[in-house]
Amino acid sequence: MPELPEVETVRRGLAPVLEGQRIGKVTVRRRKLRRELPGDFEVRLEGRRVRCLDRRGKYLLVRLEGGDVWLTHLGMSGRMVIETGAARLKPGEFHHPSPAAGRHDHVIVRLESGARIVFNDPRRFGLMDVVSEEALEDHPLLRDMGPEPLGNTFSPAHLLARCQGRRRAIKEILLDQKTVAGIGNIYASEALWRARIHPMLPGARMDSGKAAALVGAIRDVLEEAISAGGSSLRDYRKADGNLGYFQHVFSVYDRDGEPCPRHECSGKIERIRQGGRSSFLCPLCQALPGGP
Repeated sequence: MPELPEVETVRRGLAPVLEGQRIGKVTVRRRKLRRELPGDFEVRLEGRRVRCLDRRGKYLLVRLEGGDVWLTHLGMSGRMVIETGAARLKPGEFHHPSPAAGRHDHVIVRLESGARIVFNDPRRFGLMDVVSEEALEDHPLLRDMGPEPLGNTFSPAHLLARCQGRRRAIKEILLDQKTVAGIGNIYASEALWRARIHPMLPGARMDSGKAAALVGAIRDVLEEAISAGGSSLRDYRKADGNLGYFQHVFSVYDRDGEPCPRHECSGKIERIRQGGRSSFLCPLCQALPGGP
């Protein structure tokens, strides 16, 4: 599933094409995704000009003139693909002709500029909604979400407060979107390795030093992943159709059996099952004192 860096990369790719443009025709080829598209979805988008693109956790927020917000979650395999038609392009500017809709092209948004934004989702775990800006913070998908990990409100003190007295493992706490928005399996594993914290460490055993190291590691790994265009595993592509490449510099994720990247360490990366998911760690760098 795309995590924060992938969604932020898609946002940055879509922004130059969408911002300031008026939406023309909206074609919904399949209404039933993870949840049913609202019945007035097309009506609330067509004819509206896009003010700006934001992101909240793993959600794309397209803010429209008039106060509505087009909300999108990419799910497991969703992609927002830019197809730039010949209309209104400058001479010599590269473009792709708009092909016929594919089997998994569920929503097609044509802009008055001639470009099309196509939502393609083979597994149909993505979702879309339109919500008024005033109601956005109370939307069921957003209202309980924790702070953005790259913002000032995500701090060691906040993380410690979420861990206090809890037997739940630190990695599971990180994956809880009420703790911090947008962190998933890949970047939780990578950040915990950087901070030298075992993913099974109970939250109650976190201290201020560990919390500071982990918050710093989360920020660093997310910023590096965004700069690399995200991580391409299976279905993820950037909005221009290209692959992200942060997966080429993973330290632990999906590297079980390989040597730990730390020069001073002789450990090998292990895969463990945790909360129904795979966690990756170095048992030497991230030793769990006293056991779970």
